[in-house]
Amino acid sequence: HIHVAAVLDTIGGILATLTVPTDTGGFKQLLTWADSFGKIVAFGIEGTGSYGATLTSFLRRHGHKVVEAGRPDRRQRRMNGKSDTLDAENAARSVLAGFATVIPKTADSSVEMIRQLKIAHDSAVIDRSAAMISMKALLVHADDTLRRETNRMTPIKLARHLAALRPRNLETPSDSLRHALRSLARRWQHLDSEAKELRASIEALVNRTAPQLLEQFGIGVDTAAEVLIVAGDNP
Repeated sequence: HIHVAAVLDTIGGILATLTVPTDTGGFKQLLTWADSFGKIVAFGIEGTGSYGATLTSFLRRHGHKVVEAGRPDRRQRRMNGKSDTLDAENAARSVLAGFATVIPKTADSSVEMIRQLKIAHDSAVIDRSAAMISMKALLVHADDTLRRETNRMTPIKLARHLAALRPRNLETPSDSLRHALRSLARRWQHLDSEAKELRASIEALVNRTAPQLLEQFGIGVDTAAEVLIVAGDNP
């Protein structure tokens, strides 16, 4: 992966372009190169919240102003084709013209921590639901005794009951069904524990970052986390 940079003079003339790798060495090379042209007004970066996030953090730590350059015009890209160099020039021009003014989220404080943990939490919740759906679908084919034993059980009790099954050797479909149910139940239990641990971590971070949000009527941990993620760390 690479980053392509372009530097302009004060009247919009292209002075030079540079291609660097997307690692610390490349970032240092970019900064040294940019400094060689004199005072830097700002860096315009496309994708400051995604593929440009690491570079954005690096430049900010070194005291430089960074703005979100936005994506190139789609019609222009269709006409001229995809060009990283052209995109870099357009990003620089948008900064010089004053069109690029959005300050990126810092992505290096508590809110970024919440965002990362919430991605893992939401994934665990989705997979946990999928495991339960699969368990219930397989239970339809179970023998009368097992169906009767598990009838109307809560998800936690159902997973606990099925996780404790002692399947026989794999000789019949009934044997394989019990193996599958036990496997799914243990997976559900693991994901349930994981989701609860992640939620506790998210709640602790939300309380540390913006406890006033949780004091509002009708706002729980999940909603507060979403609000913080959307707002970002910026004051």
